Amino acid sequence: MLRRRALCALLALGLAAAFAGPAAADDAAKGWAYELPRELMSPFCPGRTLADCTSQQAATVKAWILVQEAAGRSREEVEAELLARYGDVILARPRARGMGLAAWGVPIAAFLAGGGFVAFFLRRQTREAHAEPRNTAALSPELERLVDEELGR
Repeated sequence: MLRRRALCALLALGLAAAFAGPAAADDAAKGWAYELPRELMSPFCPGRTLADCTSQQAATVKAWILVQEAAGRSREEVEAELLARYGDVILARPRARGMGLAAWGVPIAAFLAGGGFVAFFLRRQTREAHAEPRNTAALSPELERLVDEELGR
């Protein structure tokens, strides 16, 4: 039974490696024109990357990118031209300057502030748990009898 499982596992790993190898080689051979649409947002389909957008305009831009790579232009030149044409809306990640810096800085600052608050809260809770119990005055015998009667009911 163990041999059969091991053989199935080896067969599954072999099949996965056989199918993963050509796909990785195809992506490397295709060049940057196939990666760039996955890294840019579509100005035609809000919330989608250029690669995921199904509009005709997006298909035209993707074809234009392929032609630019085939013509020998660099990725940076094509990105700069697309940025000039469509503006910052095409960027999937905001620039780390101006308002884009706030888009990077605010979540990081909020995360650090939250972590500081949690650390402060936990430290305070553990201090209170380890603190010595306060001295409480002993109840009079009459008051203790009344409490015992109430609890007995």
